[in-house]
Amino acid sequence: MKKSLFVILFALTVTTISAQSSVRPQFGERPKLVVGIAVDQMRWDYLSRYYEKFGKDGFRRMIDQGYSFDNCLINYLPTITAIGHTSIYTGTTPAFHGICGNTFYIDGKKTYCCADSTVSAVGSDNQKAGRMSPKNLLATTIGDQLRLHTDFRSKVIGVSYKDRASILPAGHSANAAYWLDTKNRQFITSTYYMQELPQWVKDYNKELAKNAEFKKVGKDVGLYPLTGHITTDMAIAAVKGEQLGKGEVTDMLCISYSQTDVIGHKWATRGEHTDEAYLELDKDLARLFQALDAEVGQGNYLAFLTADHGGAHNYKFMQDHKLHGGQWRSENVKRELETYFINKLHNQMPLLLGVYDYRFFLDHEMIAKEGLDLQRVKDVAVEFLRQYPNISFVVDFEKANTSAVPQMLRERILCGYNFHRSGDIIVCVEPGYYEFGKWSSPVGTTHGEWNPYDAHIPLLFYGWHVPHGASPAEVHITDIAPTVCSMLHIQQPNACIGANLQLIAF
Repeated sequence: MKKSLFVILFALTVTTISAQSSVRPQFGERPKLVVGIAVDQMRWDYLSRYYEKFGKDGFRRMIDQGYSFDNCLINYLPTITAIGHTSIYTGTTPAFHGICGNTFYIDGKKTYCCADSTVSAVGSDNQKAGRMSPKNLLATTIGDQLRLHTDFRSKVIGVSYKDRASILPAGHSANAAYWLDTKNRQFITSTYYMQELPQWVKDYNKELAKNAEFKKVGKDVGLYPLTGHITTDMAIAAVKGEQLGKGEVTDMLCISYSQTDVIGHKWATRGEHTDEAYLELDKDLARLFQALDAEVGQGNYLAFLTADHGGAHNYKFMQDHKLHGGQWRSENVKRELETYFINKLHNQMPLLLGVYDYRFFLDHEMIAKEGLDLQRVKDVAVEFLRQYPNISFVVDFEKANTSAVPQMLRERILCGYNFHRSGDIIVCVEPGYYEFGKWSSPVGTTHGEWNPYDAHIPLLFYGWHVPHGASPAEVHITDIAPTVCSMLHIQQPNACIGANLQLIAF
């Protein structure tokens, strides 16, 4: 009996060691292509919600044949699109990479995350859509590190409907980032990358111009699964046009699917529109993998899939089912806070620049002109916000380390705080509540808070040296970049704070 037990334990040990060693690539051994996939506003639980409806070659190929980290969390606040895309590929947070929202203030100046007035549109006369680059990004990405490691022989390409979802993942040294100009119905880039579109992009844009459905929906294309079809077609065209995965060094393709976010903001987490979005995306992923199999070879590419953030259930949906939830009207809060300032401080001019993503940006210049003490103004703001309905916590960023908030929240607040770019005060609203303004859909939703519905995201690995398995351990969005870099045996991005995850086979 003892001998049999010893044999069984020995066999299990050998199997475990074998499984672990089989996923550890040797130095000099790399995939031909790395494919990063970000699905905008995808909650982790969508994987199980739609599992039985998915086909076998899309999401389920990654789930059934790849590796899933089932408890991947976002470890900073706020949970916003541009921040998420950046954190995935840099392995760090806004405190270090500097992308503090889609729109934020840099030393008092309102800034769109990718805006760059020094560049011009390429492939379009729409300069507003084309004047974009990664100039505001302070850290390197996976692609930057790959390019550095191979003396810039690797090709790195970003593709998305949104400019920020293409530019920020691809990084500073990318060969190209392409995004959709919905006004002219074509993919464009900027002079940051090139002076003229490659012929393969011109050819694809010609085909896109013939797309009757795109012509019909026009600028509203983001509200339709068609956006996913177009993004997938463009990604496949990039693989073929740039001959990705066919050179002597590893290449990288960064794909971001954004229609899921646009649809979520419009129609929230339930209903036919969201169902259709994910079932059609599943088909797009199947087409993508089939193309990669044909062009690069199954087993020759490493793919990962994650999200930039999740999304809350619609507040009315929650209330209808006797669950806690509601609107947090930031415009009202801003207006009432300005009145409170006047009553308390007797200022003549407004003291707020704006309220973005649950953060309050004070006008430091105006406060000085009014002869007011900055800390006094912040204290008055905190005093007001603490008595405002449906706010759980109010934190002065500069005092975050000593604030009376749970340690988990304190760490996320600090990781999301950049002195020059994040504003002065952040609030956490009650569970089920979210920011609601004139831009909001009454049947839609949004994101931005610490709660699992916003911060719990999928993380799947598939392909080259990836075993079949899953882990329930808590991991973070910032762990993705160091894990990929470790598998490639290249240095982590230069502001990386994440951990290298181990993919242990069943």
